[in-house]
Amino acid sequence: MSGTVTAVSSNGEYSFTKPNRDGITLLAGLGVEGDVHAGVTVKHRSRVAQDPTQPNLRQVHLIHEELFADVGAEGFTVVPGDLGENITTRGIDLLGLPVGTLLRIGDDAVLEVTGLRNPCLQIDNFRNGLLKQVVGRDEAGNIVRKAGIMSIVKEGGTVRPGDTITAELPTGPHRPLDRV
Repeated sequence: MSGTVTAVSSNGEYSFTKPNRDGITLLAGLGVEGDVHAGVTVKHRSRVAQDPTQPNLRQVHLIHEELFADVGAEGFTVVPGDLGENITTRGIDLLGLPVGTLLRIGDDAVLEVTGLRNPCLQIDNFRNGLLKQVVGRDEAGNIVRKAGIMSIVKEGGTVRPGDTITAELPTGPHRPLDRV
């Protein structure tokens, strides 16, 4: 299973959106160099308020570009970086990956998938009504989160638009993604 990086984004200040960059540098065990969410322990404000000593399982946020077309069909304009992601992808089913999948990106970088992004009310502050487009329920009534996945950096490296992403599934039983 493989795909392509279509955009990379980072921001050194707390802000919902992140500006696109020519490249980002991933630092092993930390996240995106210079990004406000980089660190060994949690950096998301709501998580810090709960317990600032929790490990940071949300070092790098990835979103599939196909989501933008889906929400666009419902009247919402969303482009890379708008939802705070660091890496925007195309051609790889991020939401279908199991926990522990390794994503090899470009020449050196390796991410380990930790779970799903839990969409929050900030999405509606960005575009009123968008939250309902990125979180819903399936036929059985289960919550479905579509706002991307979270990961940690196993091996650092530079990531640029156009880089190839290859997924290596974990051995053993696959655990479906849940919110982190």
